[in-house]
Amino acid sequence: MSTAATVRRPRGAFAALTVRGYRIYLSGQALANTGQWMQSIAQDWLIFSLTHSSTAVGVTMAFQFLPMLLFGLHTGAVADRLPKRTILLITQTLNAIATLALAGITIAGIVRPAYVYGFALTAGMIFAFDSPARQAFVSEVVPPDRLRAAVSLTAAVFQSTRLIGPAIASVLIATAGTGWVFALNAVCYLGPTVGLLLLRPSDLRPPASARSGASPSPGGRSTGGVLEAARYLRQRPDVLWTIFVVGVLGTFGLNFPIVLTAMAKSAFGGDASTYGLFNIILAVGSSAGALLAASGPRPRQKVIVGCAAGFGLLQAAAAFMPGLPAFLLVIAIMGFVNLVFQAMANASVQMSVDPLLRGRVMGLYMLVFIGGTPIGAPLIGAITSHFGARPGMAVCGIVPVLAAGVAALALRARRASSGLTATLDSPEVAAVAREAA
Repeated sequence: MSTAATVRRPRGAFAALTVRGYRIYLSGQALANTGQWMQSIAQDWLIFSLTHSSTAVGVTMAFQFLPMLLFGLHTGAVADRLPKRTILLITQTLNAIATLALAGITIAGIVRPAYVYGFALTAGMIFAFDSPARQAFVSEVVPPDRLRAAVSLTAAVFQSTRLIGPAIASVLIATAGTGWVFALNAVCYLGPTVGLLLLRPSDLRPPASARSGASPSPGGRSTGGVLEAARYLRQRPDVLWTIFVVGVLGTFGLNFPIVLTAMAKSAFGGDASTYGLFNIILAVGSSAGALLAASGPRPRQKVIVGCAAGFGLLQAAAAFMPGLPAFLLVIAIMGFVNLVFQAMANASVQMSVDPLLRGRVMGLYMLVFIGGTPIGAPLIGAITSHFGARPGMAVCGIVPVLAAGVAALALRARRASSGLTATLDSPEVAAVAREAA
C-alpha cells in the first residue's frame, strides 16, 4: 500500500477544506460573518435603546428582510445570469458604504429610529441580491462531492463567528459606543472582498450556461426563468415541502433579536451583555450542529422535518425556564438542533435541483426563509410587547411544530400514494387484471 493511500482524507465538513478556492472563500466569509454578528447585536440593541419597544425591533427586522420578500425570486434569476463573484464584489462594497454611513450618524449622536429603519431597508435591498448569489456560489468553488461538506462547514463557521462577534460588540457598546461597532463592521467587509479577488479562474466551476454565455431560461427572460423554476419545483414535491418547513421556521421560529432582547431585559433583568451571552450560547450549540450535519448519509426528509419539530419544542420549553442556567442549557440544545436542520435542509435542496436552476431555486429558498420576516417579526414583536417575553418566545416555538406536523402528514400521504401506484403498476397486478378480463 502506498504512502498516499495510507493517509486518511478529511471527512465530514472538513473534507471541503481540501479545495483551495473554498479555503480562500471561507476565510473571507469568516471575517465578514464576525462583523455581521457584531452589527446584528449593535443594531438590535440600538433600536431597542432608542424606543424601548420590542415592536420596534420587529419593525426593523421587517424593513431589513422586506426586499427579499418582494424581489427574492428575481434576484435569484440575476444570480443565474450574471457571474456570481461580480455580484458579491458589488454587494460587499455597497454594504461597507451603508454601514459607514450608519456609524457616522451614530457616533455623531444624531441617530434616530427612522435612520435605523432606513439603514435596515438599504441593507435588505443589498442582501436580496447578495444572498441567492452567495448560496449558489458555494457550488462553484467546490466539486459536487464536496458540496454538502462545504454547506455544512460554511454554516458552522457562520455560527462560530457568533461566539466572537457578540462578545466584541458587547465590549465596544459598553466602552466606546454602538457607532464604533458599525465602523468596525465596515472594515470587516474587506475580508470577503480580498478573498473574492484572490480566486483564480481555475478555482471556479461555473455551470454550463455561465461558461457558454447562454441564457439558462427559454428566451433569456428573467420572468421566464422564474416561471421555469416554479414549474420545475411543482414536479418536485419533496423539495417543495422542505422549503415550506424552512419558510415557516424562518418566519416564526427565528425571531431571536426580538425574543432574546426581551428575555434579557424583562425576564432576567439583564443588559446588552446578557443579550450577547445568549447569542454566544446559541452559537456554541449551532456550530456543533452544523458540523454534525455534514456527517452521515444524504439528509432524509423525515430527519429534516423531525429536527424542525424538535427545534420548536425546545424553543417553547426555553420560554418557560425559570432560571438563567436552565435557559442557557436549553437554548444551547436549541441552537444545535436548529443548525442541524438548516444545514441539512440547505444541502438537501442544493443537491436535489438542476444546477442551471440553482440560483433561482435558492432565491426561492431564501425568499421563504428570510422573506417571511416582514410578516413574522412585527407579529412576534407585538405579541412580545403586549403579552411579555415568555409568551412571545413560546409562539416562536409552537408554530414550527405545527408546520412540521403538516409536512410529516403530507409526506406520509405522498409515500403511501407512491406505494399504491407502484403496487398497481406491478407485473403481478397486471397479470391478475388480464386474467379477470
